[in-house]
Amino acid sequence: MFQLFKMAFRDLGRNKRRTILSALAVSVGMGLLLLMSAVLVGEMRGALQNTIQLFSGHLQIRGLNYDENKISLKWEDLIENPQALIDTVTAQYPQIVDATPRLVASGIVTRGENSRGVQVIGLDPESEANQVYRQGVIAGDFLTSDDREGILIGQPLAEKLGLAVGDQINLLVNTSNGDVQEQMFTIRGIYTTNTFGYDESTVFLPLAKAQTITGAENRASLIFIMLQDRDQADSVAAALQSPNYTVVTWRDMNAMIVQVEDFANAYMTIFYLIVLGITATVVSNTLVMSVFERTREIGILAAIGMKGRRILAQFLTEAALIATIGVIGGLILGGALSYYFELYGFPMDISKMGLTGILINNRIYTHLTLDNVIYLSVLTYIVTLLASFAPARMASRMEPVEALHGK
Repeated sequence: MFQLFKMAFRDLGRNKRRTILSALAVSVGMGLLLLMSAVLVGEMRGALQNTIQLFSGHLQIRGLNYDENKISLKWEDLIENPQALIDTVTAQYPQIVDATPRLVASGIVTRGENSRGVQVIGLDPESEANQVYRQGVIAGDFLTSDDREGILIGQPLAEKLGLAVGDQINLLVNTSNGDVQEQMFTIRGIYTTNTFGYDESTVFLPLAKAQTITGAENRASLIFIMLQDRDQADSVAAALQSPNYTVVTWRDMNAMIVQVEDFANAYMTIFYLIVLGITATVVSNTLVMSVFERTREIGILAAIGMKGRRILAQFLTEAALIATIGVIGGLILGGALSYYFELYGFPMDISKMGLTGILINNRIYTHLTLDNVIYLSVLTYIVTLLASFAPARMASRMEPVEALHGK
Protein backbone atom coordinates (compact mmCIF):
# COMPACT_ATOMS: atom_id res chain seq x y z
CA MET A 1 0.00 0.00 0.00
CA PHE A 2 2.81 2.40 0.87
CA GLN A 3 4.45 1.62 -2.47
CA LEU A 4 1.21 2.45 -4.30
CA PHE A 5 0.98 5.87 -2.66
CA LYS A 6 4.67 6.54 -3.28
CA MET A 7 4.32 5.78 -6.99
CA ALA A 8 1.06 7.76 -7.17
CA PHE A 9 2.72 10.86 -5.71
CA ARG A 10 5.56 10.50 -8.18
CA ASP A 11 3.26 10.05 -11.18
CA LEU A 12 1.05 13.01 -10.24
CA GLY A 13 4.14 15.14 -9.79
CA ARG A 14 5.18 14.60 -13.38
CA ASN A 15 2.63 17.11 -14.59
CA LYS A 16 1.98 19.36 -11.62
CA ARG A 17 -0.12 21.89 -13.52
CA ARG A 18 -2.58 19.27 -14.76
CA THR A 19 -2.80 17.68 -11.33
CA ILE A 20 -3.41 21.04 -9.63
CA LEU A 21 -6.10 21.99 -12.16
CA SER A 22 -7.84 18.65 -11.65
CA ALA A 23 -7.81 19.01 -7.85
CA LEU A 24 -8.93 22.63 -8.20
CA ALA A 25 -11.91 21.56 -10.31
CA VAL A 26 -12.98 19.15 -7.58
CA SER A 27 -12.42 21.83 -4.91
CA VAL A 28 -14.49 24.46 -6.74
CA GLY A 29 -17.27 22.00 -7.49
CA MET A 30 -17.50 20.75 -3.93
CA GLY A 31 -17.11 24.26 -2.47
CA LEU A 32 -20.04 25.54 -4.54
CA LEU A 33 -22.17 22.57 -3.56
CA LEU A 34 -21.44 23.17 0.12
CA LEU A 35 -22.48 26.80 -0.31
CA MET A 36 -25.67 25.83 -2.14
CA SER A 37 -26.62 23.29 0.51
CA ALA A 38 -25.96 25.92 3.20
CA VAL A 39 -28.19 28.39 1.34
CA LEU A 40 -31.02 25.86 1.10
CA VAL A 41 -30.80 24.89 4.76
CA GLY A 42 -30.49 28.54 5.83
CA GLU A 43 -33.45 29.59 3.71
CA MET A 44 -35.74 26.85 5.00
CA ARG A 45 -34.51 27.35 8.57
CA GLY A 46 -35.14 31.09 8.35
CA ALA A 47 -38.57 30.58 6.77
CA LEU A 48 -39.60 28.19 9.54
CA GLN A 49 -38.31 30.51 12.25
CA ASN A 50 -40.13 33.50 10.70
CA THR A 51 -43.36 31.56 10.37
CA ILE A 52 -43.24 30.37 13.98
CA GLN A 53 -42.50 33.87 15.33
CA LEU A 54 -44.90 35.79 13.10
CA PHE A 55 -47.71 33.45 12.18
CA SER A 56 -48.04 30.11 13.91
CA GLY A 57 -46.21 30.12 17.23
CA HIS A 58 -45.37 26.69 18.60
CA LEU A 59 -49.04 26.03 19.35
CA GLN A 60 -52.38 27.66 18.68
CA ILE A 61 -55.64 27.13 20.50
CA ARG A 62 -58.60 27.79 18.22
CA GLY A 63 -62.35 27.50 18.33
CA LEU A 64 -63.75 24.21 17.05
CA ASN A 65 -65.22 25.83 13.92
CA TYR A 66 -62.46 28.35 13.24
CA ASP A 67 -61.04 28.33 9.70
CA GLU A 68 -57.93 30.46 9.25
CA ASN A 69 -58.46 30.63 5.47
CA LYS A 70 -61.88 32.25 5.86
CA ILE A 71 -60.85 34.59 8.72
CA SER A 72 -64.27 34.17 10.27
CA LEU A 73 -65.39 36.60 12.98
CA LYS A 74 -68.63 34.83 13.86
CA TRP A 75 -68.95 34.45 17.59
CA GLU A 76 -69.36 30.67 17.36
CA ASP A 77 -65.98 30.45 15.57
CA LEU A 78 -64.10 32.50 18.16
CA ILE A 79 -62.77 31.76 21.66
CA GLU A 80 -64.84 33.44 24.35
CA ASN A 81 -63.01 34.97 27.33
CA PRO A 82 -59.54 33.90 26.09
CA GLN A 83 -57.69 35.34 29.08
CA ALA A 84 -59.39 32.89 31.46
CA LEU A 85 -58.26 29.99 29.29
CA ILE A 86 -54.74 31.43 29.11
CA ASP A 87 -54.54 31.69 32.89
CA THR A 88 -55.61 28.05 33.21
CA VAL A 89 -53.15 26.55 30.71
CA THR A 90 -50.15 28.64 31.76
CA ALA A 91 -50.67 27.62 35.39
CA GLN A 92 -50.78 23.93 34.47
CA TYR A 93 -47.95 23.73 31.93
CA PRO A 94 -44.57 25.28 32.80
CA GLN A 95 -43.33 24.54 29.27
CA ILE A 96 -45.40 27.51 28.07
CA VAL A 97 -43.24 30.64 27.92
CA ASP A 98 -46.02 32.93 26.77
CA ALA A 99 -49.62 32.67 25.64
CA THR A 100 -51.49 35.62 24.20
CA PRO A 101 -54.85 36.16 22.47
CA ARG A 102 -55.01 37.44 18.90
CA LEU A 103 -57.95 38.56 16.82
CA VAL A 104 -57.54 38.27 13.05
CA ALA A 105 -59.71 40.15 10.56
CA SER A 106 -59.55 41.16 6.92
CA GLY A 107 -59.58 44.81 5.97
CA ILE A 108 -58.69 47.51 3.45
CA VAL A 109 -56.38 50.46 4.07
CA THR A 110 -57.06 53.57 2.00
CA ARG A 111 -55.15 56.83 1.63
CA GLY A 112 -56.57 59.22 -0.95
CA GLU A 113 -57.09 57.27 -4.15
CA ASN A 114 -54.77 54.47 -3.09
CA SER A 115 -55.95 51.34 -1.29
CA ARG A 116 -54.51 48.04 -0.17
CA GLY A 117 -56.04 44.83 1.16
CA VAL A 118 -54.53 43.87 4.51
CA GLN A 119 -54.82 41.44 7.36
CA VAL A 120 -55.69 43.19 10.60
CA ILE A 121 -54.32 41.58 13.75
CA GLY A 122 -55.44 42.66 17.17
CA LEU A 123 -52.79 41.85 19.77
CA ASP A 124 -51.86 42.49 23.36
CA PRO A 125 -48.98 45.02 23.14
CA GLU A 126 -47.61 43.88 26.51
CA SER A 127 -47.13 40.24 25.51
CA GLU A 128 -43.57 38.92 25.14
CA ALA A 129 -44.67 36.99 22.05
CA ASN A 130 -45.01 40.36 20.27
CA GLN A 131 -41.43 41.33 21.03
CA VAL A 132 -40.48 40.68 17.39
CA TYR A 133 -42.74 43.56 16.32
CA ARG A 134 -41.66 45.81 19.17
CA GLN A 135 -38.01 45.35 18.23
CA GLY A 136 -38.84 45.82 14.56
CA VAL A 137 -40.23 49.35 14.94
CA ILE A 138 -38.05 51.60 12.75
CA ALA A 139 -40.08 54.80 13.09
CA GLY A 140 -42.45 56.07 15.77
CA ASP A 141 -43.56 53.94 18.71
CA PHE A 142 -45.12 50.58 19.39
CA LEU A 143 -48.80 50.32 20.27
CA THR A 144 -50.18 50.67 23.79
CA SER A 145 -53.08 48.70 25.24
CA ASP A 146 -55.31 51.73 25.79
CA ASP A 147 -54.76 53.31 22.37
CA ARG A 148 -58.05 53.59 20.47
CA GLU A 149 -56.90 55.50 17.40
CA GLY A 150 -53.42 54.14 16.74
CA ILE A 151 -52.26 51.62 14.16
CA LEU A 152 -48.93 49.94 13.36
CA ILE A 153 -48.08 49.33 9.69
CA GLY A 154 -45.23 47.65 7.82
CA GLN A 155 -42.46 49.49 6.01
CA PRO A 156 -43.36 48.20 2.49
CA LEU A 157 -46.97 49.32 2.93
CA ALA A 158 -45.84 52.73 4.18
CA GLU A 159 -43.55 53.16 1.17
CA LYS A 160 -46.20 52.12 -1.35
CA LEU A 161 -48.82 54.49 0.06
CA GLY A 162 -46.37 57.26 0.91
CA LEU A 163 -47.15 57.14 4.64
CA ALA A 164 -45.18 58.38 7.64
CA VAL A 165 -45.61 58.35 11.41
CA GLY A 166 -48.43 60.70 12.40
CA ASP A 167 -50.31 60.38 9.09
CA GLN A 168 -53.90 59.24 9.11
CA ILE A 169 -55.31 56.37 7.10
CA ASN A 170 -58.80 55.00 6.64
CA LEU A 171 -59.33 51.38 7.69
CA LEU A 172 -62.31 49.30 6.60
CA VAL A 173 -62.72 46.07 8.61
CA ASN A 174 -65.13 43.15 8.33
CA THR A 175 -67.20 42.62 11.46
CA SER A 176 -68.70 39.64 13.25
CA ASN A 177 -72.19 40.29 11.86
CA GLY A 178 -70.97 40.48 8.25
CA ASP A 179 -70.96 44.27 7.96
CA VAL A 180 -68.02 46.60 7.31
CA GLN A 181 -66.84 49.09 9.92
CA GLU A 182 -64.79 52.13 8.93
CA GLN A 183 -62.58 54.45 10.98
CA MET A 184 -59.66 56.84 10.62
CA PHE A 185 -56.48 55.74 12.41
CA THR A 186 -53.24 57.55 13.17
CA ILE A 187 -50.00 55.77 12.34
CA ARG A 188 -48.16 55.36 15.65
CA GLY A 189 -45.27 53.38 14.24
CA ILE A 190 -43.78 51.68 11.19
CA TYR A 191 -42.24 48.23 11.67
CA THR A 192 -40.23 45.71 9.69
CA THR A 193 -39.67 42.00 10.22
CA ASN A 194 -37.49 41.87 7.08
CA THR A 195 -40.17 39.70 5.51
CA PHE A 196 -41.57 41.68 2.60
CA GLY A 197 -44.81 39.83 1.95
CA TYR A 198 -45.84 39.82 5.60
CA ASP A 199 -44.89 43.45 6.30
CA GLU A 200 -46.68 44.65 3.19
CA SER A 201 -50.02 43.04 4.05
CA THR A 202 -50.26 43.05 7.87
CA VAL A 203 -51.30 45.88 10.16
CA PHE A 204 -51.77 45.80 13.94
CA LEU A 205 -54.26 47.24 16.39
CA PRO A 206 -54.43 46.89 20.18
CA LEU A 207 -56.58 43.85 20.98
CA ALA A 208 -59.26 45.84 22.81
CA LYS A 209 -59.70 48.20 19.86
CA ALA A 210 -59.77 45.33 17.36
CA GLN A 211 -62.46 43.58 19.41
CA THR A 212 -64.54 46.74 19.51
CA ILE A 213 -64.32 47.68 15.83
CA THR A 214 -65.08 44.13 14.66
CA GLY A 215 -67.85 43.52 17.17
CA ALA A 216 -66.07 40.48 18.57
CA GLU A 217 -66.39 41.83 22.10
CA ASN A 218 -64.39 39.69 24.60
CA ARG A 219 -63.39 37.07 22.05
CA ALA A 220 -60.28 36.10 20.10
CA SER A 221 -59.57 34.16 16.93
CA LEU A 222 -56.81 32.17 18.57
CA ILE A 223 -54.42 31.89 21.48
CA PHE A 224 -50.82 32.17 20.29
CA ILE A 225 -48.46 30.01 22.40
CA MET A 226 -44.66 29.98 22.58
CA LEU A 227 -42.90 27.09 24.33
CA GLN A 228 -39.46 26.64 25.84
CA ASP A 229 -38.59 24.26 23.00
CA ARG A 230 -40.52 23.57 19.82
CA ASP A 231 -39.91 19.82 20.29
CA GLN A 232 -42.29 20.02 23.26
CA ALA A 233 -45.19 20.98 20.97
CA ASP A 234 -46.61 17.49 20.43
CA SER A 235 -46.62 16.51 24.10
CA VAL A 236 -48.12 19.82 25.27
CA ALA A 237 -50.72 19.74 22.48
CA ALA A 238 -51.77 16.23 23.50
CA ALA A 239 -52.17 17.39 27.10
CA LEU A 240 -54.17 20.46 26.07
CA GLN A 241 -56.71 18.60 23.92
CA SER A 242 -60.30 19.40 24.86
CA PRO A 243 -63.75 18.95 23.32
CA ASN A 244 -64.24 22.72 23.65
CA TYR A 245 -61.45 23.86 21.33
CA THR A 246 -58.79 22.70 18.86
CA VAL A 247 -55.02 22.65 19.47
CA VAL A 248 -52.76 22.93 16.41
CA THR A 249 -48.96 22.47 16.45
CA TRP A 250 -46.36 24.36 14.43
CA ARG A 251 -45.76 21.22 12.34
CA ASP A 252 -49.40 21.14 11.27
CA MET A 253 -49.37 24.83 10.36
CA ASN A 254 -46.02 24.67 8.53
CA ALA A 255 -46.57 21.51 6.51
CA MET A 256 -45.98 23.47 3.29
CA ILE A 257 -42.45 24.44 4.36
CA VAL A 258 -41.61 20.81 5.15
CA GLN A 259 -42.95 19.71 1.75
CA VAL A 260 -41.02 22.43 -0.09
CA GLU A 261 -37.83 21.46 1.76
CA ASP A 262 -38.24 17.77 0.88
CA PHE A 263 -38.97 18.69 -2.75
CA ALA A 264 -35.92 20.98 -2.90
CA ASN A 265 -33.65 18.36 -1.32
CA ALA A 266 -34.67 15.81 -3.95
CA TYR A 267 -33.83 18.18 -6.80
CA MET A 268 -30.63 19.33 -5.12
CA THR A 269 -29.34 15.75 -5.02
CA ILE A 270 -29.75 15.54 -8.79
CA PHE A 271 -28.00 18.89 -9.16
CA TYR A 272 -25.16 17.70 -6.90
CA LEU A 273 -24.57 14.73 -9.17
CA ILE A 274 -24.59 16.90 -12.30
CA VAL A 275 -22.01 19.35 -10.90
CA LEU A 276 -19.81 16.57 -9.51
CA GLY A 277 -20.12 14.71 -12.81
CA ILE A 278 -18.74 17.74 -14.64
CA THR A 279 -15.82 18.13 -12.22
CA ALA A 280 -15.16 14.37 -12.22
CA THR A 281 -14.85 14.53 -16.01
CA VAL A 282 -11.78 16.71 -15.51
CA VAL A 283 -10.24 14.05 -13.26
CA SER A 284 -11.12 11.34 -15.76
CA ASN A 285 -9.51 13.37 -18.56
CA THR A 286 -6.36 13.80 -16.44
CA LEU A 287 -6.04 10.05 -15.95
CA VAL A 288 -6.74 9.31 -19.62
CA MET A 289 -3.95 11.68 -20.64
CA SER A 290 -1.71 10.05 -18.05
CA VAL A 291 -2.46 6.59 -19.47
CA PHE A 292 -1.53 7.66 -23.00
CA GLU A 293 1.65 9.39 -21.82
CA ARG A 294 2.73 6.35 -19.81
CA THR A 295 1.81 3.62 -22.28
CA ARG A 296 5.39 2.31 -22.58
CA GLU A 297 5.82 2.46 -18.79
CA ILE A 298 2.65 0.44 -18.32
CA GLY A 299 3.93 -2.08 -20.83
CA ILE A 300 7.22 -2.43 -18.96
CA LEU A 301 5.44 -2.90 -15.63
CA ALA A 302 3.20 -5.55 -17.17
CA ALA A 303 6.18 -7.25 -18.82
CA ILE A 304 8.07 -7.61 -15.54
CA GLY A 305 5.08 -9.26 -13.89
CA MET A 306 2.84 -6.52 -12.47
CA LYS A 307 -0.72 -7.80 -12.47
CA GLY A 308 -3.55 -5.90 -14.10
CA ARG A 309 -5.31 -5.40 -10.77
CA ARG A 310 -2.12 -3.81 -9.42
CA ILE A 311 -2.04 -1.35 -12.34
CA LEU A 312 -5.75 -0.69 -11.78
CA ALA A 313 -5.09 0.03 -8.10
CA GLN A 314 -2.23 2.35 -9.07
CA PHE A 315 -4.44 4.63 -11.14
CA LEU A 316 -7.30 4.50 -8.64
CA THR A 317 -4.83 5.57 -5.94
CA GLU A 318 -3.87 8.57 -8.07
CA ALA A 319 -7.55 9.45 -8.42
CA ALA A 320 -8.01 9.07 -4.66
CA LEU A 321 -5.15 11.49 -4.02
CA ILE A 322 -6.64 14.04 -6.41
CA ALA A 323 -10.04 13.58 -4.70
CA THR A 324 -8.45 14.01 -1.26
CA ILE A 325 -6.75 17.26 -2.23
CA GLY A 326 -9.94 18.43 -3.93
CA VAL A 327 -12.16 17.58 -0.97
CA ILE A 328 -9.85 19.37 1.47
CA GLY A 329 -9.80 22.43 -0.80
CA GLY A 330 -13.59 22.22 -1.20
CA LEU A 331 -14.09 22.10 2.55
CA ILE A 332 -11.93 25.20 2.97
CA LEU A 333 -13.61 27.10 0.12
CA GLY A 334 -17.17 26.05 0.90
CA GLY A 335 -16.71 26.50 4.65
CA ALA A 336 -15.27 30.00 4.22
CA LEU A 337 -18.08 31.10 1.87
CA SER A 338 -20.77 29.60 4.09
CA TYR A 339 -19.31 31.24 7.20
CA TYR A 340 -19.16 34.64 5.50
CA PHE A 341 -22.77 34.51 4.31
CA GLU A 342 -23.89 33.12 7.66
CA LEU A 343 -22.58 36.33 9.26
CA TYR A 344 -23.62 38.87 6.62
CA GLY A 345 -26.16 37.05 4.46
CA PHE A 346 -27.06 38.20 0.98
CA PRO A 347 -30.13 40.18 -0.09
CA MET A 348 -33.13 38.58 -1.78
CA ASP A 349 -35.68 40.71 -3.61
CA ILE A 350 -38.69 38.72 -2.41
CA SER A 351 -41.12 41.30 -3.83
CA LYS A 352 -40.25 40.17 -7.37
CA MET A 353 -40.26 36.43 -6.73
CA GLY A 354 -44.00 35.93 -6.37
CA LEU A 355 -43.68 33.57 -3.41
CA THR A 356 -46.74 32.99 -1.26
CA GLY A 357 -47.39 30.76 1.74
CA ILE A 358 -43.80 30.89 2.99
CA LEU A 359 -42.40 33.78 5.02
CA ILE A 360 -38.93 34.12 3.50
CA ASN A 361 -36.62 36.75 4.91
CA ASN A 362 -35.39 39.61 2.71
CA ARG A 363 -31.84 38.49 3.51
CA ILE A 364 -30.78 34.83 3.39
CA TYR A 365 -28.30 33.59 5.99
CA THR A 366 -26.54 30.34 5.18
CA HIS A 367 -26.35 27.43 7.61
CA LEU A 368 -23.89 24.62 6.92
CA THR A 369 -24.68 21.37 8.72
CA LEU A 370 -22.29 18.55 9.60
CA ASP A 371 -24.58 16.07 7.84
CA ASN A 372 -24.27 17.96 4.54
CA VAL A 373 -20.49 18.27 4.93
CA ILE A 374 -20.10 14.52 5.42
CA TYR A 375 -22.62 13.67 2.69
CA LEU A 376 -21.02 15.90 0.05
CA SER A 377 -17.47 14.83 0.99
CA VAL A 378 -18.34 11.15 0.60
CA LEU A 379 -20.34 11.82 -2.57
CA THR A 380 -17.40 13.70 -4.08
CA TYR A 381 -15.05 10.81 -3.33
CA ILE A 382 -17.41 8.25 -4.81
CA VAL A 383 -18.14 10.20 -7.99
CA THR A 384 -14.44 10.97 -8.55
CA LEU A 385 -13.40 7.34 -8.10
CA LEU A 386 -16.18 6.12 -10.37
CA ALA A 387 -15.11 8.60 -13.05
CA SER A 388 -11.51 7.37 -12.80
CA PHE A 389 -12.41 3.69 -13.05
CA ALA A 390 -12.68 3.67 -16.88
CA PRO A 391 -9.15 5.03 -17.61
CA ALA A 392 -7.71 2.88 -14.80
CA ARG A 393 -9.34 -0.23 -16.29
CA MET A 394 -8.08 0.73 -19.73
CA ALA A 395 -4.51 0.83 -18.37
CA SER A 396 -4.88 -2.49 -16.56
CA ARG A 397 -6.10 -4.27 -19.75
CA MET A 398 -3.23 -3.17 -21.98
CA GLU A 399 -1.26 -5.95 -23.67
CA PRO A 400 2.45 -5.69 -22.72
CA VAL A 401 3.71 -6.08 -26.31
CA GLU A 402 1.39 -3.44 -27.74
CA ALA A 403 2.09 -1.10 -24.81
CA LEU A 404 5.86 -1.42 -25.30
CA HIS A 405 5.43 -0.38 -28.93
CA GLY A 406 3.38 2.62 -27.76
CA LYS A 407 0.16 1.38 -29.37
